[in-house]
Amino acid sequence: MLVPFDPKAPTSESQPSGATRRTAIGLILGAPLLGACGGMQQGLSQFSSSSQAQGPSGPPQQPLVAGNGQVKVGLVLPLSGSGNAGVAALSMKNSAEMALAEFQNPNVQLLIKDDGGNPQGAQQGTQLALDEGAEIILGPLFALSVPATAQLTRTRGVSVIAFSTDSSIAGRGVYLLSFLPESDVNRIVEYSASIGKRSFAALLPDNAYGNVVEAAFKQAVGRKGGRVVAFEKYGADRAAPARSVASSLGTADALLLADDGDSVVAAADALTGAGANLRNIQLLGTGLWDNPRVFASPALQGGLFAAPDPAGFRAFSSRYRAKYGGEPVRTATLAYDSVALVAALARTQGPTRFSSDVLTNPSGFAGIDGLFRFRADGTNERGLAVMRVGSGGGVPVAGSPKSFGA
Repeated sequence: MLVPFDPKAPTSESQPSGATRRTAIGLILGAPLLGACGGMQQGLSQFSSSSQAQGPSGPPQQPLVAGNGQVKVGLVLPLSGSGNAGVAALSMKNSAEMALAEFQNPNVQLLIKDDGGNPQGAQQGTQLALDEGAEIILGPLFALSVPATAQLTRTRGVSVIAFSTDSSIAGRGVYLLSFLPESDVNRIVEYSASIGKRSFAALLPDNAYGNVVEAAFKQAVGRKGGRVVAFEKYGADRAAPARSVASSLGTADALLLADDGDSVVAAADALTGAGANLRNIQLLGTGLWDNPRVFASPALQGGLFAAPDPAGFRAFSSRYRAKYGGEPVRTATLAYDSVALVAALARTQGPTRFSSDVLTNPSGFAGIDGLFRFRADGTNERGLAVMRVGSGGGVPVAGSPKSFGA
């Protein structure tokens, strides 16, 4: 049974002790998106096989419990992971607990397990959570840890909502709630086609992220009846690939540059150095462009990229700061949305609440970062805005969709 959407529902500001609109309504099956949602800077690190935390981990943290509901949910994070892994895990744990606090009377108990940032820890944490009655597992964060968790959950028929950006580990009960580059590429190509762009060029990094973007880009251009007139990848040396692309830009309407902030600026500079006039072509990017280096680059001004609208993450960050006294990591919204989702499903979907049919409902769900839905293959699709690069930051030029098409 779907909970109907009431557009006059009170906001979280007017009802601070209850659920926010997103948790109370937006994450119920079939409900429309409630407002624009957060700006994104994806990390490339989760794509590589070296994405596990490097260096020694800290001492394992003792299992924690949050909430006292009847529906038990495992949350597996690298809380004792080294470096940024532990920092991200703490922020995600805080956000998960914040979601419980903001959801009115959630019937959920979080079983929080530390995986130490490695597959062995993920397997141990998952086993503990399953033995304690977890009906679904949220996490792990790292790509190499997810199969270790899935090995156990598949034998129990338990679904996993993981946070890795590596699409190759999705499927067979593993769903990725993360910022996948495929969604970025699909959105920016579709928007470009809608404003008359038909001939596309691309200059991409020769790495795992670039491989994923390449496949999505060529498929998206083909779906829109466009053509790829120039395509190159670069490693440490960008000069030769940039010269090759620059020589073909006269026949292109749009140029995709998909890399992180520092590298995409270097790629644009290499193209300029090769004689390309980037003001004569529409530059396109992914969510990695949501970066101060990009906004400060003269060569990238006016470029378009796909990302969640920043408003949702700003509002989330404000609440996080008020509660914890610090800034959340960008992936913190994934933990928040996953907990809000399972709380909503626990309330509305009965015994089949975490089944594949429920999780892959084509209407999707709405969260901090906007509309999303899980595909049958375990990947996700997000409803993204289109942003224009300006010296002061990203400016929305096309809003996030209010619903998914058929």
